[in-house]
Amino acid sequence: MQIGIPAEITAGETRVAATPETVKKYVSLGYKVVVQSGAGVASSCIDKAYEEAGASIAATAADTYRDSDFVLKVVAPAAEEVSLLKQGATVLAAFAPHANPNLDAYAARGLICVAMELIPRITRAQSSDILSSQANVAGYKAVLIAANEYQRMFPMLMTAAGTVKPARVVVLGVGVAGLQAIATAKRLGAIVEASDLRPAAKEQVESLGGKWLDVPMSDEEKAKALGTGGYAWQPSPEYIRDQAVIVDKAVSNADIVITTAQIPGRKAPVLVKADTVAKMKPGSIIVDMAVGTGGNVEGSKPDENVITANGVKIVGISNIPALAAAETSALYARNLLNFLQPQHDKESKSIKLNKDDDMVKPTIIVDGGQVIYKKPN
Repeated sequence: MQIGIPAEITAGETRVAATPETVKKYVSLGYKVVVQSGAGVASSCIDKAYEEAGASIAATAADTYRDSDFVLKVVAPAAEEVSLLKQGATVLAAFAPHANPNLDAYAARGLICVAMELIPRITRAQSSDILSSQANVAGYKAVLIAANEYQRMFPMLMTAAGTVKPARVVVLGVGVAGLQAIATAKRLGAIVEASDLRPAAKEQVESLGGKWLDVPMSDEEKAKALGTGGYAWQPSPEYIRDQAVIVDKAVSNADIVITTAQIPGRKAPVLVKADTVAKMKPGSIIVDMAVGTGGNVEGSKPDENVITANGVKIVGISNIPALAAAETSALYARNLLNFLQPQHDKESKSIKLNKDDDMVKPTIIVDGGQVIYKKPN
C-alpha cells in the first residue's frame, strides 16, 4: 500500500502533512511512502531527510498522486488536483466541508474523504485533534505577532528615565488558542484579562494568572452552560447585552486584543464592534485570529493590516499556523499518524478504516461516490 505526501499548492500554506519522523513510522509498518520533491522545505523538512526515513521522492504532484492509495494533505485537494488522484483513493486533510465547492468532484472520483477537523471531542481522539494542536501554536504566535506590531513594551520596567507601564492584554475566547495566548502574554509580562461563554473557563484563566471578565449569569443560564460544556448553549438577550458592556469597557482600555472565537462550519461571531475599536488608544493592536472565517472584529480583513482613523491596527492573518510551519507540521503529522495507526492491519500491512468507529465515522464526508456530509443549519 502506498501513501502519498504532495506539496501544498494553496497560497501561503507552508505546512506539510508528514515529516521524516512520521514517514519513518509508516515505513516501519510496511507502507511505501512517496513524497513530492520540496513538499517539506518550508517546514524545515528536506528531501534528503525523507529519503533517509525510507521515503521515495517524486518529481511532480502527478507522480506522487498516481499510485497512492492514501494521500495525506494539510488543505483539501483543489479542483485541479482531483484528476491527479488515484480513483478510489482515501484522502486525509482539513476539508472545510461547509465551504468546499469540490465535494461532488471528489465523489465523482470515488474518493473517501476524511475531514480531520471533524474529529469528535472524545478522550481517545485527543491525540488526533488537529484543531487543538494547530490552535495551541497559533495562540502563542498571535501574541508574538501583536508584540512585534506593538510600539511599546509588554512588561513593566523601572528605569532611570521613568517607569514603563505593563501592556494590558484582553483575550476573547478561552479555548486552546486563547489559553495559550494568555500564558504567552503573561510570560511576556503583560496584565491579562479574558472572557468566554463557558463558566468553567474562569478557573483556567485564573490558573494562568489572568483576570476573568465576569458577566452576571442566572442560575438557569449556568445550568445550560454547564450542561453543554459551554459550547452549544444560547445566551439570553440580557446576558448578551451585559457581556457586550463588559467587553466594550475592557477592550476600550486594552493595548492588545486577541480574538480567538471560531465555530466549525459556521461564520465566526462578531465580538468587537467598530464603536468599541473607535474608543481604543492610538497604537493599540488587535489580532483577529478568526479573520479567515468571517472575523471576530468589525473592520478586520483577511491577510491585511487595517489602520483605523484613531490609529488602531487590526491584524488579519488567515493562516497563523503556517507562520510556525516546522512546529505545526510536526504536530499535524503526528495527529494523522495517531489517527491511522489504530486502523493498521498487521496481516495485510494496509490501512482499513473502520467506518463504524465513533472516532472515524464523524470525519468521513465523501465515501465511494457519495457525499455524506450534511451542512449544519
